[in-house]
Amino acid sequence: MGIEIDIATPEGWHAALAALAWQVDLGVTEVIGDEPMNAYVLPDRTKAAATPAAPAAMPVLSPQARAEAETGQAVDAAKSLAAAAGSIDSLRDAMAGFDFCEVKKGARNLVFADGQAGARVLVLGEAPGREEDVEGRPFVGAAGVLLDAMFAAIGLSRQSPDRQSGLYLTCVMPWRPPGEREPTPDELAMMRPFVERHIALANPDVIVAMGNAPCAMLLGAKGVLRLRGNWAEALGKPVMPMVTPGHLLRNTAQKREAWADLLAIKARLAP
Repeated sequence: MGIEIDIATPEGWHAALAALAWQVDLGVTEVIGDEPMNAYVLPDRTKAAATPAAPAAMPVLSPQARAEAETGQAVDAAKSLAAAAGSIDSLRDAMAGFDFCEVKKGARNLVFADGQAGARVLVLGEAPGREEDVEGRPFVGAAGVLLDAMFAAIGLSRQSPDRQSGLYLTCVMPWRPPGEREPTPDELAMMRPFVERHIALANPDVIVAMGNAPCAMLLGAKGVLRLRGNWAEALGKPVMPMVTPGHLLRNTAQKREAWADLLAIKARLAP
C-alpha cells in the first residue's frame, strides 16, 4: 500500500518533496498512470485475454467442384418446380421460368410439346434443332414430315384429338443447344425432373425414346442403334428405343428396322 502525505502542512510538503527526489534518484522520469508499476516484474502472459480466433477461411473450390455444386442447385430447383406443377400447362410455365440452364439464353423459343396430351403414345425426342427453335414445336421440317408419315402408318397422328389414335411429342430439353450439339450430362440431369413430371401428367401407355439423349435420360444408356427394337422400362412405363427421323433421312437403308419398331409398338397397343 502507498503512504498518504498531506501536502497542506509544511511537514507534508517537505515529505512529498523528499519522496519525489527519491523517485528521481531511482530513475523516474514521468508519470504515466494513476497507480505505481514495478517494471522489474514480468507480466504473466498465460493470464492474458485470449484473442478471438479468426474465422475459418472458406474453401476454394475447383472448377469441377463448383460446376457440380451449381448443377446440384439447378437439379434441386427443377425438382421443386416440377413437383409443384399440377397440370401440363403449369409445367410449361414452370419450365419457361427456369433460368438455371445456360442453353436457354441462346434459344429463340421454348419447345415444349405438340399433339394430344393424354395420348397412349408419347414420343420423347432429342434437343430441338434450328427449325424447332424457330417454330417452338418439336419434330418439324423434313424430319417432322417423316415422323408423321411413320406413325400414320400404324394409325397414330399428332393431329388426332383421340387418346387411342393420338400422338404426344416432347423433347428432353425445351431449348436448342448452340450448334445443335448433344445435351451434356449436367443439362440432362437438370431437365430430368421436368421430363419425369411431364410423363406422369401425360400418362401414356407407351414411351418412344427417340435418339441417344432420351435413351441416356430414361434408360441410362446410349447407343440407340444397339438399343432399338428391344423393349425396356422406365418410370413404370414400357419404352421402345428408336432412331430419329433425321437419322433415317441420312440413312434410308435403316427405315426397314424403324418399320419393325413401329410394328412392335402397334402390337403393344393392341387390346
